[in-house]
Amino acid sequence: MLELVLGLLIFLGVHSVRIFADDWRTRTRERIGALPWKGVYSLLSIAGFVLIVCGFGQTRLAPVVLWVPPLPMRHIAALLTLVTFIFLVAAYVPGNAIKARLRHPMILGVKVWALSHLLANGQLAHVVLFGAFLLWAILDFRASRQRDRRDPPAPLNTSAIATVLTVVVGVAAWAGFAFWGHLHLIGKSPMGV
Repeated sequence: MLELVLGLLIFLGVHSVRIFADDWRTRTRERIGALPWKGVYSLLSIAGFVLIVCGFGQTRLAPVVLWVPPLPMRHIAALLTLVTFIFLVAAYVPGNAIKARLRHPMILGVKVWALSHLLANGQLAHVVLFGAFLLWAILDFRASRQRDRRDPPAPLNTSAIATVLTVVVGVAAWAGFAFWGHLHLIGKSPMGV
């Protein structure tokens, strides 16, 4: 559990600099340069991610069950993760109406992903992992919206084709991950197949 918590502190700590120290981040990035900043950021992120993966894997060997979620929660979680995949794709497809409306679909995707996994899992490691990501996403979304109010972003031009493409790619990615990827990468099938 210690490895998981340390990984979360490093990974989410690095990703929280804009939430808690945006001015410091800007000054430091200007002082050392964008490339060194991104290098340190990336190395710390990778180290945190590796610790999260290893720590979470270790906790699965001796799980601490806090509660057993009802079976329908698995189906609700699957539906919520579909929304997550659409939000994640919306962050990258230019000109889609989802990003234009939500402004920060990646952060909202993380929020929905974490919530869905909290609903479907009652082990301590899951609560720590997904609870930490949910808290981070709530704080990051709030900070991002405050920055938007302070310095409003330019309106985004949207097209129906980009929006439909976003949804289609999101649904396809979700289906691939839900029916194949989750089992092969995580070791458990969320769809029970």
